[in-house]
Amino acid sequence: EALIRASWALEWYDIETDATPCEHGILTVDPVTHNGDPETLAKKVRSAVDGQWGGGRLPIVLGGEHSVSIGAIQGAADRFDDLTIVQIDAHADTREQYEGSAYNHACVMARAREVAPIVQIGIRSMAAEERSALDDTRVIYGHEIERDPSGQWIDRACELLTRRAYLTIDLDALDPAILPATGTPEPGGLSWTQMNALLARIVERTEIVGFDVVELCPRDGMHASDFLAAKLVYRTLSLIAHDRQSLRPGASAHAGI
Repeated sequence: EALIRASWALEWYDIETDATPCEHGILTVDPVTHNGDPETLAKKVRSAVDGQWGGGRLPIVLGGEHSVSIGAIQGAADRFDDLTIVQIDAHADTREQYEGSAYNHACVMARAREVAPIVQIGIRSMAAEERSALDDTRVIYGHEIERDPSGQWIDRACELLTRRAYLTIDLDALDPAILPATGTPEPGGLSWTQMNALLARIVERTEIVGFDVVELCPRDGMHASDFLAAKLVYRTLSLIAHDRQSLRPGASAHAGI
């Protein structure tokens, strides 16, 4: 809700991409409600997202915490072949179970790797028991990014992509110096420039079939975080619109939030 409210202040035209994606239509559907059980939430999100694919639409999921991504990821994996799940996040989120549920926010990527190959970018926090199950060839750690000003880490990530990708973006991937309003901020995160460079290359390299942006935790006096989150959603749309030459006035709508 805070992200959508902040989006009212965004300029429609994006300078960097020379795109105005809202001209092609953005549909904001009613929020998914649930009883607090993350497995129930996953099923409801999947049903909602399944209803948006087709007709040239690009489903986008906005969530308060990362468990909302599971249903969308499962739906994408069932619908599209040659798909990679790309996680941009501070946390590995690969616990098999947490707080009594396999669908908890700490289990998102454990569920994702059951249905498609995964690439994890920006990881700088995990539980000890998660370490042995990670495939280091498919993880770009936060400290590796920090020590690689040349940006070769982006090349490494993009080499792992297949023809299609679903993006799941946890806002704590960003450094808390620029986005402190998230539930579990971790030092040493991506800058705005690094995030944009990464997303631009991913969009160039593969077809994005959907994406989510999660873990905004609004705080009084920190409205800049809400605006940054909204800007990130819109910038990602702008990158996709710029890349898809078919997105021109009169083309079918591609965005469904």
